[in-house]
Amino acid sequence: MDLQRSPLLEVKGNIEPKRPLIKAPSRLPLSGSRLKRRPDQMEDGLEPEKKRTRGLGATTKITTSHPRVPSLTTVPQTQGQTTAQKVSKKTGPRCSTAIATGLKNQKPVSAVPVQKSGRGKKPSKRPAWDLKGQLCDLNAELKQCRERTQTLDQENQQLQDQLRDAQQQAKALGTERRTLEGHLAKVQAQAEQGQQELKNLRACVLELEERLSTQEGLVQELQKKQVELQEERRGLTSQLEEKERRLQTSEAALSSSQAEVASLQQETVAQAALLTEREERLHGLEMERRRLHNQLQELKGNIRVFCRVRPVLPGEPTPPPGLLLFPSGPGGPSDPPTRLSLFRSDERRGTLSGAPAPATRHDFSFDRVFPPGSGQDEVFEEIAMLVQSALDGYPVCIFAYGQTGSGKTFTMEGGPGGDPQLEGLIPRALRHLFSVAQELSGQGWTYSFVASYVEIYNETVRDLLATGTRKGQGGECEIRRAGPGSEELTVTNARYVPVSCEKEVEALLHLAHQNRAVARTAQNERSSRSHSVFQLQISGEHSSRGLQCGAPLSLVDLAGSERLDPGLALGPGERERLRETQAINSSLSTLGLVIMALSNKESHVPYRNSKLTYLLQNSLGGSAKMLMFVNISPLEENVSESLNSLRFASKVNQCVIGTAQANRK
Repeated sequence: MDLQRSPLLEVKGNIEPKRPLIKAPSRLPLSGSRLKRRPDQMEDGLEPEKKRTRGLGATTKITTSHPRVPSLTTVPQTQGQTTAQKVSKKTGPRCSTAIATGLKNQKPVSAVPVQKSGRGKKPSKRPAWDLKGQLCDLNAELKQCRERTQTLDQENQQLQDQLRDAQQQAKALGTERRTLEGHLAKVQAQAEQGQQELKNLRACVLELEERLSTQEGLVQELQKKQVELQEERRGLTSQLEEKERRLQTSEAALSSSQAEVASLQQETVAQAALLTEREERLHGLEMERRRLHNQLQELKGNIRVFCRVRPVLPGEPTPPPGLLLFPSGPGGPSDPPTRLSLFRSDERRGTLSGAPAPATRHDFSFDRVFPPGSGQDEVFEEIAMLVQSALDGYPVCIFAYGQTGSGKTFTMEGGPGGDPQLEGLIPRALRHLFSVAQELSGQGWTYSFVASYVEIYNETVRDLLATGTRKGQGGECEIRRAGPGSEELTVTNARYVPVSCEKEVEALLHLAHQNRAVARTAQNERSSRSHSVFQLQISGEHSSRGLQCGAPLSLVDLAGSERLDPGLALGPGERERLRETQAINSSLSTLGLVIMALSNKESHVPYRNSKLTYLLQNSLGGSAKMLMFVNISPLEENVSESLNSLRFASKVNQCVIGTAQANRK
């Protein structure tokens, strides 16, 4: 940025306020001392002239006095012009203009007119002897000089006034100059600041140009994207139009559907009312079914006994024909068998001729007899309705009784290998309960199942579901009531596992099979030496009607019931086997006594004589339903033990317990 130099700055540079601009007295042709003389001094000064004139003549005196007049008449103009020129050179055009203007405003001093003697003619020289005339001339000349002196004094006064004015103007111009110098410094600082700002602006301009180039690149990319977006917008616009057309079609369909929904809602209301009526009727029918089902089970007997004969296993001797007979039922061969005949020959008895005595026939009658060819599904089909009674709130207990190797564990748990055809009563019963509970959920019932599995070995309770360090710690499990005043019995420190599917039940059975106590006997290589009790606590609730029911399902695999002599084995463990057999027979005898006491309606029932009967107390009473499977062997060598088992089961079958009542709230 180029700054132009203003006229004031030029004036400031040219003015020197300390130097006087005009020195009028020094410019005058006459000295001030001569102009200030009085008339008498003038006369004294002229005396020598007169003397000299007298010697030289009149011509010389006039010559010495007259030449000064023209110089006095021309002084004011010359001095004014010179002063104006000096001020103009120092202060510049603006200040010189002001001084010239001040000089013009002053009145010019008029030159003293030269008086001529006579009537315009030059006076003639007086003779030397005419002193009076010369004196008159000198007086006239003196008068003119005085007048001229007065005029010069006036002119000097005017010049002094002009000088004072010029000095005041110079002082004002000096003040203005200092002001302008300060202003100039500020302007220069502003100029430097402007230069710095200019540099900064130039740097900013460069940066902005770079940013502009970058932004231009971005703009180009955005323009490309804009083109793409416009293409996409056109595509979306076409899709939107298509969607709008489809929306209009859908709205038309919706309006028709709404009308249809309105009609369907009316039908739904009618169907809901009908459904409520049907639910009421279905609930009534369900309660009637439960009543009739319980009545049917009571007609069959609250204590029922089934007899099952296991088939001959590979490697075993074939029994003689006619050892076991299964007579047909009253309805003929189509009816399921309910009777069994066992033939026993005694070699110690004989006739007089020495021939062996004929075999003795023993006939038994039970609620159902399953020959060796009966499968697991046929057996469970017979007890499925009894298992379902547990969902209705009736305690159910199923025993498997018999000698070692008669098939008790196979009946309750099933065979090895996981074959579905060989599954026992426990997995089949739980699958049936889960299925029926799922069906009843449609009627508003919800069920929960909690399983436990313990064994009673030598009158000691052990948890078969124990894991980790708790395995084998049977002394920690005790049978206790659930709470003060409660009739429900629980086993302390035993695991109670909620179950909801078959896989969970299979895992529990596998764990219990590994933990169960087994030992080698003469009757069976892996004979079960303890009572195993699988209990499933069932709880049902109908929230909308405020109904609740609960009952236990107990599935018991009893220990082998053989007598002492066949079960003995030589070796160091004989005493341990003997103690096991005594404990097993004692608990089985107590079970028979409890059933007899219930049948005879005795006031005291000896539940506490055995851990088995004490644990099953709630499943053996008047509100419970019991079923005993008596398992026997088809071999001739086991006829004695089979006969004892059949006799015990026949006594149980003759017992009658009162009418069962459901546990409902």
